[in-house]
Amino acid sequence: MASSFFALLDDIAVLAKAAAASIDDVVAGAGKASAKAAGVVIDDAAVTPQYVHGISPKRELPVIWRITRGSLLNKAIIIAAVMPLSIWAPWIFPWLLLIGGSYLAYEGAEKIWHWVHAKRGAHGGAEITHADADEPAHEDPAPASPEQIAAPALERTPTDEKQMVASAVRTDLVLSTEIMLISLANVDADSWLPRLAILVLVAIVMTAGVYGTVALLVKMDDAGLWMMRRRAGFAQTIGHGLVRAMPLVFRALSVVGVVAMLWVGGHILLVNLAEVGVPWPYDLLHALEHAIGGPAIVAWLINSLCSAICGLAWGAVLVGATGLFRRK
Repeated sequence: MASSFFALLDDIAVLAKAAAASIDDVVAGAGKASAKAAGVVIDDAAVTPQYVHGISPKRELPVIWRITRGSLLNKAIIIAAVMPLSIWAPWIFPWLLLIGGSYLAYEGAEKIWHWVHAKRGAHGGAEITHADADEPAHEDPAPASPEQIAAPALERTPTDEKQMVASAVRTDLVLSTEIMLISLANVDADSWLPRLAILVLVAIVMTAGVYGTVALLVKMDDAGLWMMRRRAGFAQTIGHGLVRAMPLVFRALSVVGVVAMLWVGGHILLVNLAEVGVPWPYDLLHALEHAIGGPAIVAWLINSLCSAICGLAWGAVLVGATGLFRRK
């Protein structure tokens, strides 16, 4: 009886070690798979705050939570769709990734086009007339007080919030599809169950990371306003700095998101063109890396730069083609 008991303990220990090894493999696989989707994640974090702009601060976190639930549902539906395809029609994924890479390249190039167009419009405004010159110069307004800055936004009705959440979840569906397809393409596991476990872990971690970051960013100005009302001068200084810095943070996040979209989109295009029988662009990139040589970081920078250029070039073609189609 005792020997059977100890044999059972040995079996449990072996199973526990195997389970721990499997968990380690899943975590490592999820980390590798999610790293390739960084560009989409940054863009998702940059896009989402616009959906809570202008609502009451007390409704910001509930709205973000509703969008988070919608994002998790999106990813669950996507995983349920792609897992059977990975078994019965794996050949379709390079084509889906080419579509996804084209979408990322298009989005990045379109945003750059809008920036350039807006800058030209700012410098190409109407000339100042004599009547305008005779107008007295407007004095700069006095700095806003914490009470003015903290003035409550217009309350939105439940219907408005429902439409806002629905719009955000629709946008998230496209970005979540990109995240899960890119992640699945970088999963090394051969069997079905580890692939499923890795995708589920990626979905949870990515969603928590994106919308947790969004919630933190959205509430940073509220934290700044709270500090501005403190008596301590040091706290007021930090509070003013937070309130003034957040627009710059969102602007920088938007720029980083565009660069990441072009880089990731271009890399997806190069890799998957080779998968569908067009290997020369990727071979040319590897030849360039070998010709320049140097440490690994140099090869990575060359690869990233060429991928971003490829993404920008193809995105510009798609933007131009879309513009011609709209004119017709």
